[in-house]
Amino acid sequence: MNTNLYSTTVERWGLFELLLTGPSEGNPYQDVTLTAQFRHQQRVIRVDGFYDGNGTYKIRFMPDTEGRWTFEVSSSTPELQGAVGEFECTPAMAGNHGPVRVHDELHFTYEDGTVYHPFGTTCYAWTHQDQALQEETLATLQTSPFNKIRMCLFPKRYSFNSNEPDYFPFAGSKADGFDLTRFNPEYFANLEKRIVQLQELGIEADLILFHPYDTGHWGFDRMPAETDDFYLRYVIARLSAYRNVWWALANEFDFMKEKVLSDWDRFFRIVVERDPYQHLRSLHNGSSMYNPGGITYYDHTKPWVTHVSMQHWDVTLMKSWRTMYKKPIVVDECCYEGNLPQRWGNISGEEMTAKFWDCFARGGYGGHGETYMHPENIIWWARGGRLYGNCPERLAFMRKVLDDAPAHLQPQDSFRDVPTLGVEGKYYLQYYNNHRPAYRELPLPEEGCYRIEIIDTWNMTITALDGEFSGVTGIPMPGKPYMAVRVRAI
Repeated sequence: MNTNLYSTTVERWGLFELLLTGPSEGNPYQDVTLTAQFRHQQRVIRVDGFYDGNGTYKIRFMPDTEGRWTFEVSSSTPELQGAVGEFECTPAMAGNHGPVRVHDELHFTYEDGTVYHPFGTTCYAWTHQDQALQEETLATLQTSPFNKIRMCLFPKRYSFNSNEPDYFPFAGSKADGFDLTRFNPEYFANLEKRIVQLQELGIEADLILFHPYDTGHWGFDRMPAETDDFYLRYVIARLSAYRNVWWALANEFDFMKEKVLSDWDRFFRIVVERDPYQHLRSLHNGSSMYNPGGITYYDHTKPWVTHVSMQHWDVTLMKSWRTMYKKPIVVDECCYEGNLPQRWGNISGEEMTAKFWDCFARGGYGGHGETYMHPENIIWWARGGRLYGNCPERLAFMRKVLDDAPAHLQPQDSFRDVPTLGVEGKYYLQYYNNHRPAYRELPLPEEGCYRIEIIDTWNMTITALDGEFSGVTGIPMPGKPYMAVRVRAI
């Protein structure tokens, strides 16, 4: 046994990895248990290890505190039992802010306190494409405004995406069958490579653990309960030490007819119990939240749900969701910019951009997706590649506006007919969507003194009004849609 295969220094929220050599006979995925206890002063954190094939075992750990850490390994096999060591956790390097956490009922922050506004996109099966297309997707993301991406662990078989991937999470293939008792290290090596590359770009990997887009073709949507649990434990052991991971238990969970609500409760419990870092957790719905068809929706008030991942076309319901769940709301799917025949895939770039602004002005966050027809069916929302829409550059402009705003803006009810966020008496940001007023009155505080700017969210311009203002203030408006107003105290 070689216990020297690890780094003796790891940055805060970086990845410590211990490599051990052990038995390869039988089925180590099922037969061998492996854990480690990491200690820093009086703290002890237990971490599960995993088998990586060819007699190699790995234990990964994300230290969150600077200083000296020690570890000791426990295993069901004598070859791995008792390995010990230590390393030094050094300060986080530039750009490393730690995992994203829920800050309050509306907001997110990184663990170091840096504000995080999610600007997410959907690219379900990009890591299941050929290597050239995966690289093209990363190149596109590098120049995009997105800091979160929704992506599936299992391959997807759905409209505009029917290719057979080179690798699967489980050993085997469609032709030869899958061994649901063994995992495929080659698949996970590629996935981990992509998670690290996303991390380097400042992008959170919102990992979708289950989905219904299989319909029995591979069978991953209808595995036995013990296999589901086996898969979850392995995935968490392998991936939880990456700081940019989020857990999306499923996409459109209510379309997975082989599962019942108690299954999702069990999955959440496994994730909570096995993830030592408590990454963000959500469950995404398929049907409309207000569909009168009698469908039962998951209860997002349950304590293991950290934030709400919503699918709904009407983002003006944001206040109702905030009141109902008292957790941050991300409308990860509110239709996609594109020209597909499906109802969810053909809104304009203007409308996609407007949904982001409307979500934020109402105290939540929007989600992007792009679905333009392509001669080879290389559509961003499914397979990645390139972006062709005109929404992303407007979202980059929006991010700059929000980055320049005070942290943790709150809904301002004094602006009754226009959704407005702000800091009382200091800052206000309101959004008019498709309304086209030529004149507005703003109920500003009498005792303050303010400057006012008109933001054209589509043409990406900011026009300052001459003068200083206080009290009830009448201002001229351009009479065009997609306008915002920013008010800042002097």
